[in-house]
Amino acid sequence: MSTSQSHSVSGAVLPGHQLVLGPDAPLHLDCGEDLAPVTIAYQTYGRLNADKSNAILICHALTGDHYVADIHPITGKPGWWQELVGPGRILDTDRYFLICSNVLGGCMGTTGPADINPATGKPWGVTFPGITIADMVRAQVRLVDHLGIDQLFSVIGGSMGGMQVLEWAVRYPHRVFTAIPIASAARHSAQNIAFGEVGRQAVIADPDWCQGDYLLHGKRPQNGLAVARMAAHITYLSEAALHRKFGRNLQGRKLTYGFNADFQVESYLRHQGSSFVDRFDANSYLYITRAMDYFDLAADHGGVLANAFRGTKVRFCVISFTSDWLFPTRESRAVVHALNAVAANVSFVEVESDKGHDAFLLDEPEFHATLYGFLEGAAEHRGLPRAGW
Repeated sequence: MSTSQSHSVSGAVLPGHQLVLGPDAPLHLDCGEDLAPVTIAYQTYGRLNADKSNAILICHALTGDHYVADIHPITGKPGWWQELVGPGRILDTDRYFLICSNVLGGCMGTTGPADINPATGKPWGVTFPGITIADMVRAQVRLVDHLGIDQLFSVIGGSMGGMQVLEWAVRYPHRVFTAIPIASAARHSAQNIAFGEVGRQAVIADPDWCQGDYLLHGKRPQNGLAVARMAAHITYLSEAALHRKFGRNLQGRKLTYGFNADFQVESYLRHQGSSFVDRFDANSYLYITRAMDYFDLAADHGGVLANAFRGTKVRFCVISFTSDWLFPTRESRAVVHALNAVAANVSFVEVESDKGHDAFLLDEPEFHATLYGFLEGAAEHRGLPRAGW
């Protein structure tokens, strides 16, 4: 096991930290395979206190990464939760030690299908073993162990990040004081599996996918991945948000009567697709969306979700958004009802918002107030000082 600072992806040197799990410490996966070596890329913010009781693990969503509050090294854009992270902010780096790792199967430094298979000396491609949300969490557990942290003050994340939060709370309840799953669910719905399949087939149908071996041929399935991103991005928004931002406004002065981007919303989606391919690996997209499909928290508990939480001491704060149709409020309520059934400590807030699924990434005052209030109460109960330890 070793650590390092800075690493490279596709020739670009990326800032941050790495934990390397060597051949003597393989990661056992749900598919039955042992994966080694495994690199885990991560970032930290703030400082770990003397008794290591102030650590918060942030779990990122499908197309996110560990650059939570940094300028992204490839896109140059601000970190995806930058407004929440920092001194005096809700995720206060004067009070908490924040950790975020790129998920297993990712493409920003953590081992994934674009990396070299040590057995062949070639990129894994689609020979990379199948992964699950539980496997992602197992990698995070190894990182938390490496940092010497016995119990996390909180695990927090939205969307796929919320799935990881729930997995942590169920598999490792003694290691989690509070859990905050946001805009998420205990399993992927049939509708979400369907959307994921459309995206995967868009990638696979691109001739430059080359049966998953595009890196060996010096190609990338850019068109297919861009279409997958466009389709997925629609699900992250609401009709009201799209109408407010674009309506039926034209991109130019008049219709072209062709297949160019006549409407502003078309141009927006094309930009989302083209910019995405610059920072994301197509095979990672296939593997991670599949991991979300496989997620079913009740599956190992007789199909009864409440059984997964039986006896838990974790304090939960479950948050949903009224206009989120990708992970609608009923999915969060199912988690809350399961927690209530076993008399768990749970708070639930449905935030009024017309911004859709992506509301957890945006400036949403009620959402921010909910996070602040829950964390403040838990920190006071835990006796965490604000600063200066």
